[in-house]
Amino acid sequence: MLQLQPSPPSFVEVRRRFGFRSIEIGRWVTRAERDRAAEQFYQALVDLMQTLRVPEAVISLRGQLGLQYGIGGQPGVAAHYIPATRQLALAKNAGAGSLAHEWFHGFDHYMGDKAYLPEPQAGRHPLASTGWAKSFPPIEHRLNELLQHAFRTIALNDDGTDSPLVINSRRVDKQNGIRYYALPEELCARAFEAFVEDCGPDNRFLVRGTRFSDDAKAGLYPQGEHRQRINDAFSRYFQALGYAVEREQLRQQAG
Repeated sequence: MLQLQPSPPSFVEVRRRFGFRSIEIGRWVTRAERDRAAEQFYQALVDLMQTLRVPEAVISLRGQLGLQYGIGGQPGVAAHYIPATRQLALAKNAGAGSLAHEWFHGFDHYMGDKAYLPEPQAGRHPLASTGWAKSFPPIEHRLNELLQHAFRTIALNDDGTDSPLVINSRRVDKQNGIRYYALPEELCARAFEAFVEDCGPDNRFLVRGTRFSDDAKAGLYPQGEHRQRINDAFSRYFQALGYAVEREQLRQQAG
């Protein structure tokens, strides 16, 4: 008997499964490019969900995150997160490998008002990573404590001195005459990339380059024992987050 093969997932299925607020496709993306990208997005997001051990609602940030593919962009920028519209944007032919990094920027933004009180003077919530780095008043919660522990593990050694990742990032920033790699949100996003590449399936659309790239050789990704400690901290946090969200969903289903 002839068995029909299931059709590849479309962007409609990506949105339906994960609950993204919106998905926008650029006008110059061909149908073939769109279909291939939908399949890549779908598998990468499934791999991310399984790596973090969280339900779909976490991946879409409870439906607050939107996706863009092949819209706008800047020369040399493969992907970016747009805080004003809470959208994760990948370039048409250059975004592969950037999804985990940009997703974490969205997550960092989403967690800002859940992990920290507003900035004392500006009256707005920081990114969660910035809140930790600037010692803003935290919102007490067991999950927030685990997230803060992950940030601390990324930035500091056990004795409170700067971690090798911070030192190397500042060195490269000084060489380039910029402040970028040592920003709290960039340190944490690159550490998250390394965690996903180490602990998840091999998916080069989701993440790549944290081990053998020029950036890795420059020390811009965690290395050795420090990398393992960060991986352990992220694993504990996201596993606890996934468990908490799943319990909440079960309570809601039970009425």
